Parts: sequence; structure tokens; C-alpha cells
Amino acid sequence: MNKPLVVITGASSGFGAEIAKLFNAAGNPLLLLGRRVEKIKALPLDFTNIMVEKADVTNYDEFQTAINKAVEKFGPVDLLVNNAGVMLLGNVRYQDPKEWQTMLDTNVMGVLNGTQIVLNSMVERHSGTIINMSSLAGKKTFVNHAAYVASKFGVHGLSETIREEVSGQNVRISLVAPGAAETELLTHVTDQSALTDYQSWKDSMGGTTLDPKHVAETVKFIYDMPQEVNIREIDIAATRQDS
Repeated sequence: MNKPLVVITGASSGFGAEIAKLFNAAGNPLLLLGRRVEKIKALPLDFTNIMVEKADVTNYDEFQTAINKAVEKFGPVDLLVNNAGVMLLGNVRYQDPKEWQTMLDTNVMGVLNGTQIVLNSMVERHSGTIINMSSLAGKKTFVNHAAYVASKFGVHGLSETIREEVSGQNVRISLVAPGAAETELLTHVTDQSALTDYQSWKDSMGGTTLDPKHVAETVKFIYDMPQEVNIREIDIAATRQDS
């Protein structure tokens, strides 16, 4: 029996790349989306049943076109992992408001865009799962994270709202909230003091944070439950993370 289509945004590195590896090994056809397609194409995957498309999740039409193309080839989306996200740390007193906008556009609008693109088909089929990658910063605060926290509290809020709205149609909306992890999120931070503070916090955890592969395993665990079981939220962090 052919397995159903899985769509992963932000698939070029970090959580997205690890999630892609697991679902590729499980035999699902994949649509892998990102802005850096050359990085996706360099991943150690069997690309037989994989479509790679350059798409910015903040661009609704680009996002929808990519998904429609995959649906034509592989059938309807059974799982969307809204993983694309940016974390630009900075103190709200000094941070460039453009960085706030970038985080809100990607982390909130990107998730809403993907959700709307796939949701009607899932509701009609009474089947389907959307897993939103949030953060512990979606449920608690962190210094120098004000706008990022605002965006991730938004992801938590919209996920639970939409879950309530579509639960009667047997559609699952779930959320994974990782703590600090070994991803490329920090490479775009422009505030040097925020970066220094983050590094010393990381050093307090023994210098290493959460391995993204365990976050990917969590996504797979949620999805592999029967359709009538929805694990609404999993918070996952390195044991040594204090906050």
C-alpha cells in the first residue's frame, strides 16, 4: 500500500532535515520546502519519492503552488509539519523592528498559511495531521527573546484554537515545543550581547543542547498514533536545561 504525502517546511537543516530523514526511511513520499534547496538536495536521502521546492512560507502563492504540485503527483497531504522558523534574539529596547516583523511573518503567518492551504482537504476527508513546531518560548519567557516569545506564544494559541475547530472532523492539530537545540537558528542573530548571554546559558548545560534527531522522533511518534488519538502537545528539552 502506498504511503501518504508528508510536507515539511524549513527542511534544509535542523529539525526539518532530521524529520525528513525519518519519514524518508519510513517510505512516505515527501515534499521538502525551504529557501535553500541546494542544502535540501545535499541531505542523505533517497530522492526517489521526494519533491524539493524552493518556497518561502510567508509567500502564500509560492507555498500553495508547491503543495499543489506535490498533491498532483503523490495524492493529498496527510501530514504537514510547519517547521520553518526564525529566532532573532535581541533586547526589545534596541532591536530593529524589522527583525520583529521577520519573526512574526515566518513563525506565525507561515504557520497560518500552510495550515489554511491543507486544512480544507483534511476536513473533507476526515483525516490528516498538522504538527506545528513551536518552542518552550511559546509557553514561558526568556530574556532577549521578547518578539520571538510573542511569535511562539502565537503558535501555541493558534494551534489550540484550530485544534478545537477541526477536532469534530477527526483532523489532528498538534504541537512540539523544543527547548534549546543544536540547530542553525542562532546563525542569524545580530545582537552580540544576546548571543553571548545565550552561549553562557548553553555552557551551563554542559555546552551541548538538545539533539534535533530526538525532536524528529517526537514528531514521528505523534504522527504514528492512530488518527483517533491526538497528542496535543509535547515539550522536550535537554535534561540539563533549567528554564
